[in-house]
Amino acid sequence: MSKVKDVAKVDSGIEEKLRSIYKLQKIDSKIDEIQILKGELPMEVSDLEDEMTGLKTRIEKYAEDADKIEEAIAAKNNTIKESEALIKKYQKQQNNVKNNREFDALSKEIELQKLEIQLNEKRIREANEDNSSKEEMVAAAKKNIKEKEKHLKTKKDELEHIIEETDAEEKTLLKKSKEQATKIEERLFKAYQRIRTSYKNGQAVVTVNRSSCGGCYNAIPPQTQMEIRQHKKIIICEHCGRILVDETLDK
Repeated sequence: MSKVKDVAKVDSGIEEKLRSIYKLQKIDSKIDEIQILKGELPMEVSDLEDEMTGLKTRIEKYAEDADKIEEAIAAKNNTIKESEALIKKYQKQQNNVKNNREFDALSKEIELQKLEIQLNEKRIREANEDNSSKEEMVAAAKKNIKEKEKHLKTKKDELEHIIEETDAEEKTLLKKSKEQATKIEERLFKAYQRIRTSYKNGQAVVTVNRSSCGGCYNAIPPQTQMEIRQHKKIIICEHCGRILVDETLDK
C-alpha cells in the first residue's frame, strides 16, 4: 500500500512540474507576442539615431575642414600680395641697374615670383572647388537629417503608442513569469531556458496537435502520445528537443 502511495506521489510531482512549466511557457509566450508587436521598432529607432549622430559629426568635420581651407586661402592670398610687391620692387630696381647681368638676375626673380603667383592662384582655385564640394555635401547631409528626423518621429510615435498600450500588461506578465519561474526546479528551468533560446518563437513547451509535435510538426508515436496524456514523466520531442505536454494540464 505504501509503494502505491509513493508512486502516486511521484506521478503527482511530475504532473505538477509539467503544469508549472506549461504555465510559464504560456506567460512567456504572451510576453513574446508583445515583443513581436513592437517588432524591430526599438532597433530601427536606435539605428536612425545613430545615423543622425553620424551625419551631424560629418557636418561638424566639414565645417572644420572649411575653416582650415579658408585659412589656407587667406595665407595664399597674402603670399600673392607679397609676390606682387616683390615684382614691383624688382621692376623698379631694373631701372637703376648698371649692367645686363643685374638686369637678367632681377628678371629671373620677377619670373619666379610670377610663377609663385600662378601656383598660389591654382591652389586657391582647387581649395575653392574643394570648399564648394564640401558645401554641397553639408547641404545633402542636412537634407538627409531632416528626412531622417521625420522618419524617426514616425517610428518613435509608433513605438510609444505600442508601449502605452502594452506597458502595464507587459510589466504584469514579467512579474508573473518571475514568480512562476521560482516554482520550477532549477534543472528543469535551465533546460526550459536553453530550449527557449534555441528557437526564434521561444517555444520550449508545446502540446501535441493532430498527433504531431506542436513545435516541429513531426509525428508523435501513439505510445508516446499516451504517455504524454498520463503526465507520469517529462517527455522530450525526439526531433526538436522541445518539452511535450498535454493541453489538459491548463484546465
